[in-house]
Amino acid sequence: MKRLFRNRYLFALDLLGWLVLPPLVLALMWDGFGEFDRVAAQLVFYILLAGFIKFSFVLGLGLYRRFWEYASIDETLLIGLAALGSGLVTVTVYFGVVKLGRVPAEAALPISLPIVDMVFTLVYLGAIRLAPRCMARLRRKDNGAERILIVGAGVSGSMIAKELLTVRSPKFFPVGFIDDDPAKLGRPIHGLPVLGRRHDIPVVAKSWGVKRVVIAMPSAPGKAIREISDICHKAQLETKTLPGLSAMISGNLSVSQIRDVQIQDLLRRAPVRTDQTSIGNLLEGEVVLVTGAGGSIGREICRQVARFGVRKLILLGHGENSIFEVFNGLKRSVSGIELVPVIADIRHPERIHAVFRELKPSIVFHAAAHKHVPLMQLNPAEAITNNVGGTLNVVEAAEAVGVERFVFISTDKAVKPVNIMGATKLISELIVHDAAVRSGQAFVSVRFGNVLGSRGSVVPIFQRQIMAGGPVTVTHKDMTRYFMTIPEAVQLVLQAAALGNGGESFVLDMGEPVRIEDLAHDLIRLSGLRVGEDIDIVYTGLRPGEKLTEELFTESEAPKRSSHDKIMISGNGRPKIRLDQVKNLVGAAEVEDLATCGSILRELLNRCDTVEQLEEGLYKWGKRGWEGTGSRPSDIRTIAG
Repeated sequence: MKRLFRNRYLFALDLLGWLVLPPLVLALMWDGFGEFDRVAAQLVFYILLAGFIKFSFVLGLGLYRRFWEYASIDETLLIGLAALGSGLVTVTVYFGVVKLGRVPAEAALPISLPIVDMVFTLVYLGAIRLAPRCMARLRRKDNGAERILIVGAGVSGSMIAKELLTVRSPKFFPVGFIDDDPAKLGRPIHGLPVLGRRHDIPVVAKSWGVKRVVIAMPSAPGKAIREISDICHKAQLETKTLPGLSAMISGNLSVSQIRDVQIQDLLRRAPVRTDQTSIGNLLEGEVVLVTGAGGSIGREICRQVARFGVRKLILLGHGENSIFEVFNGLKRSVSGIELVPVIADIRHPERIHAVFRELKPSIVFHAAAHKHVPLMQLNPAEAITNNVGGTLNVVEAAEAVGVERFVFISTDKAVKPVNIMGATKLISELIVHDAAVRSGQAFVSVRFGNVLGSRGSVVPIFQRQIMAGGPVTVTHKDMTRYFMTIPEAVQLVLQAAALGNGGESFVLDMGEPVRIEDLAHDLIRLSGLRVGEDIDIVYTGLRPGEKLTEELFTESEAPKRSSHDKIMISGNGRPKIRLDQVKNLVGAAEVEDLATCGSILRELLNRCDTVEQLEEGLYKWGKRGWEGTGSRPSDIRTIAG
């Protein structure tokens, strides 16, 4: 009963209306109540019959279960259907009964009574049900809420405006829209006018007393979002934005999801899209293994791979909690795929070979690695054993079971490396290239720039510093980096698997490098704060192993465009690496023999034209290993020669 009669007051008002409306309509038609005596019996019969039919329609159409403060066109149509349907049924039933009962003409009601009663019923039902919304709208205009402008008068903007106008105790009041479509200018949407175009924002905001702008353009390119944000920044307006299109499709769009503009929205280029057809043809029905499946990149690889109908997906990682989370997340979101969680350390060759022999993957994505440059400078043995030794183990296991395609996740720091992390990644690239040449299989490498939103990346660090009140720490004013989003990074990995023939290195065209200082300024500003007033930027100086700029290829790699116009590829003319030296390097790292590690690293990388760039970094991390030799950066070159 509670579900049927969510609002008992409406039922009481309906009952009153059904009793009063027919006599009132008859009095209006006859200019008074003078003739009621001769039709009294028929009028009572009509009131009872029509009331029962009206109640049946209103109850059946669920009009007692609705929240009328949020009424929309759907509820209005239901009211019309209830009034029209009940009216037609009443006309048919009443006059059928009257005819069968042979009611004398002088005692019969006018034929027009049910028709006029139907019109009055429509007006009455609509009035008492839409009144709460009208009252809410009137209350909404006088509650002193903060005024906002909505940029984008499309579906998203209108949904936000509608919700704000119907909230009982709102914090924000939309005064109108901003939209560049000239056809919308001046026209009302939910009673709110379109006040101008994006360049009119400063004038409109000042005229209407607005301090906050909501950008309701989830599908707009980053360039447009950035331009609007810059306009708002110059006008000293705080900027918020809506979630992406997927939130709208899932029906989860609401005022509570308005969030700060994030740096992902402000890539200085359009997001890169990949060829989904070729990826699907590659992965469908295959057994895929992902190392580092619990990491930021590994998780996204697993999510995207699962969409392409693989037969079996093996989630390999060292951290049991992260593997547990990604395994359970995929179980809830995908079906028809065998998911195999594997807890294993890639540094243990026997364990890795056993996993490959048992599960026999045909495609491998190797994402497991230590990636933090400063930490690896302080822990070089860990970087070598995990990044180099682990890659060697995974590659050899893949070769042993005949893996058809192998994609290694590398980094732009592997190009002319000056730090241990970059050096280990470069050696790993050479291991993968050597396996491609030796086996003839499609073993390839993919070089990432900085991945926005991944664990430990600069943007989350800046955001935490801003939330803590600052300061935001930047190493150097001129430091630049290439940036890509997690989805872009993973799409690059999948596309490389489809494009690779063996031995290549793939790199996404990430546009121009971005100054880290600019990112800091953007994030502070888009958080509604001011640099130097609310949040300071402090320059800490380059850390050991850091470069001011990164490169994507060496001069000798001769990069060219692949068949995908946004993916570049190097040739496979890489220097050959000696695997016995690699194993000696890993062995020295396992016993913390840093001096031997440094000597082998220089020997391995000397043919890659990286020794000069690496000398300073080698000296800094390997100082313990150099003690007693009298060596310094100035004469390491002599030792290396």
